[in-house]
Amino acid sequence: MSGEGKVVCVTGASGFIASWLVKLLLDRGYTVHATVRSLTDPNKVAHLLALDRAKERLHLFEADLLDENSFDPAIKGCDGVFHTASPVSFKPSATKEELVNPAVNGTLNVLGSCVRTPSVKRVVVTSSTASVMYKRNPLTPADVIDETWFSDKDFAEETKQWYILSKVLAEEASWKYAGENKIDIVSLHPGLCIGPLLQPTLNFSSEVILGTIKEGMDFMSFPINIYVDVRDVAIAHIEAFEVPSARGRYCLVAETMHSSQVLKIVGQLYPALAIPEKYGADLPIVPTYKVSQDKAKSLGIKYTSIEVSLKDTIESLKEKSFLKF
Repeated sequence: MSGEGKVVCVTGASGFIASWLVKLLLDRGYTVHATVRSLTDPNKVAHLLALDRAKERLHLFEADLLDENSFDPAIKGCDGVFHTASPVSFKPSATKEELVNPAVNGTLNVLGSCVRTPSVKRVVVTSSTASVMYKRNPLTPADVIDETWFSDKDFAEETKQWYILSKVLAEEASWKYAGENKIDIVSLHPGLCIGPLLQPTLNFSSEVILGTIKEGMDFMSFPINIYVDVRDVAIAHIEAFEVPSARGRYCLVAETMHSSQVLKIVGQLYPALAIPEKYGADLPIVPTYKVSQDKAKSLGIKYTSIEVSLKDTIESLKEKSFLKF
């Protein structure tokens, strides 16, 4: 097994992507130091402790993004760090302070702990396509987004898109700090993650899928979405750590698709779901921009089809009673 004898840290381990990452790391033989906000909250720890091999090789630590030294104990003795912890919210009530400060300062606090830990060889940072593709000018079908793209932080500030701004500023801060302190970092930029949930609570991307199914496209603020399976994203994290030649940024997007087509696929897979009729008819295929997969494929990433990802998402939402039909 590739991780035998290696110790790694996963921050924000109770989250959607991070839970899958912890599971796959344990499957590969790694010993995992996982940080959560509260060791006494069953929603944060029960699903992690239930993973195969958790008893032997999973160690939980409490840590706070805004506490400068709180990641030191978890990172001590680690060969690598996966920094996934960051607040996510697109709610109008979410404030700049709630999103930007923990994202930026939390990243710097984690990287600071890595600098103080000489055993750490590489840090893999979970970013988002939010820091890649948010532009003032609307994207067109002629656009092919790749790792050279950067979101417009002034436009994000003007439009009060605080989550997007948090991702842009956290990424900027991490590259600057890593350069100054000679840390080897790789950043991953997934689209909207779908797939089965390990955690008992509803995360943001699963909420988007649930809302789209229940309320149709009217729910969506961005009708064109970029999808990727959470399991592929977790594998990409491990590859980004293990492959010596991994460098820089990696966009992780399996499919770019208009919500109407997602609803059509769901309607075909689950006729009992009663997708609103206006989305069941033969809607025209809306041309969308593309996201390059070339760099991700150089890591050996093979994407799960959107049909499989959507089916597994819906089965999981049904099993956890978030969706009834």
